[in-house]
Amino acid sequence: MSLPHALLTALIERPCSGSELAERFDRSIGYFWQATHQQIYRELARLEAAGFVQGSLVDGARGGKKTYLVLPAGLKELRRWLTERQAPSPIRDELMVRLRAEAVIGPTRIIEELERLAGQHREKLKVYREIEARDFSRKKMTRDENLRRLVLKAGIDFETQRIAFCEQAISILKAS
Repeated sequence: MSLPHALLTALIERPCSGSELAERFDRSIGYFWQATHQQIYRELARLEAAGFVQGSLVDGARGGKKTYLVLPAGLKELRRWLTERQAPSPIRDELMVRLRAEAVIGPTRIIEELERLAGQHREKLKVYREIEARDFSRKKMTRDENLRRLVLKAGIDFETQRIAFCEQAISILKAS
């Protein structure tokens, strides 16, 4: 996935300024695709230069604040990207390398790190559950709501799995 496509998606959902987009990104797509606010602003400039979005100055705002709107070319690009084949995402997980290193040079104090990580995953799972209860408690949902809920469910499943993984690793380390 690329950041430009994530930003186009967010702007199609709701046109907004760069700062609003960065805040929204942190609360939604940012759970699955990380980007700094600086990266978002740089990418907005590229999208505007490519003719995919149009930035309009906000009246009375300081510092040249712009509201961005997706143009037809941006919608066309997002549609093109959606039809591309996607390779499975490779696993690139530092924790797996750390556990392999523990296996060859341990014991170390990696249990403390696993406990800390499990706690972080519990916190994120709690946030996802709160979002689920707040945004998806209705019995009948639209297609769009069902797709958004499915993305949230993927996050819930991931956090649940990571908690279980950390707990299993802790159990193995404590038993040895």
